[in-house]
Amino acid sequence: MAEAEVGDEQLRADPTVNRLCRRVAELLGTESAMFLPTGTICNQIALRVHCEPGDEVILEETAHNRHFETGAPAALLGVSLYPVAGRAGVFTAPQLEQAVRVPDHHFPRSRVVLLEQTANLAGGTVWPIETLEEVCTAAQRLGLPRHLDGARLFNAVVASGVAADSYCRNFDSVWIDFSKGLGAPVGAALAGSAEFVERAWRFKHQFGAAMRQAGIIAAGALYALEHNIDRLTEDHENAAQLAAGLAAIEGLEVEPPATNMVFFRTVAHAPLSAYELADRLHERGVAVSRMPDGRLRAVTHLDVSHADIGRALRAVQECMS
Repeated sequence: MAEAEVGDEQLRADPTVNRLCRRVAELLGTESAMFLPTGTICNQIALRVHCEPGDEVILEETAHNRHFETGAPAALLGVSLYPVAGRAGVFTAPQLEQAVRVPDHHFPRSRVVLLEQTANLAGGTVWPIETLEEVCTAAQRLGLPRHLDGARLFNAVVASGVAADSYCRNFDSVWIDFSKGLGAPVGAALAGSAEFVERAWRFKHQFGAAMRQAGIIAAGALYALEHNIDRLTEDHENAAQLAAGLAAIEGLEVEPPATNMVFFRTVAHAPLSAYELADRLHERGVAVSRMPDGRLRAVTHLDVSHADIGRALRAVQECMS
């Protein structure tokens, strides 16, 4: 990063950013890509390209875009969200067909189908490629653009053995995050056709997401793509070890992890509530996220070692005892 060759990213003249965008497009099988600061802005720009104010986006009810982006589709785009009650973060083609509005001037216009890979609140569930293709085929038949929130796409790739471009070929737009499991300090990339990305540049500037000498951070993202995809397997193994250890502690209910996220909660008769447990773990140097529904979320990543899992489990046992 310190040695990155840089230029003016707003003028598309930063060579390191340009190299990153070419690499992303190659990995995802798209014509083009653009570098952005965050995944949230990737989602907003993509929906702005696909939608007009008053349109509706169909997505699974636990999707990140619905819960954790501070109402940005409504605030920034004038777009509403239609949640579908899936199973473990995954919905079906028939559910999509039922969710699409009948054309009528009283109703919002169903405009985009959004899928999240992996499904965060469902425990990092991987969309099966067959189900994903069925939903996308139905969406295409209904004339709806498809957008993939690929924050953890490479976790799905490593867990399933399905290549990234195989997942992405079903979508009109897709983004990936460099700062989660891939371990870069900052950044995301939004990809699609050359026409889509060209239009997205307008909204990148409009939303204040264009940068200057961004090659410094793009270099970290390039490093992540070249070195940190295959190692995601370690995160999945550590998550499985953590889940097994938590399940053995009295007073906890644990959801089996699909990838690198472990969700758990305390039972009714436990000595601590879930949020009290989170506070006590924090005092012991173990960070877990409090979820709105009372669950706790533990995420394994490249800064969490096999030994750290043992230390975390001992801390949980001490708190629950």
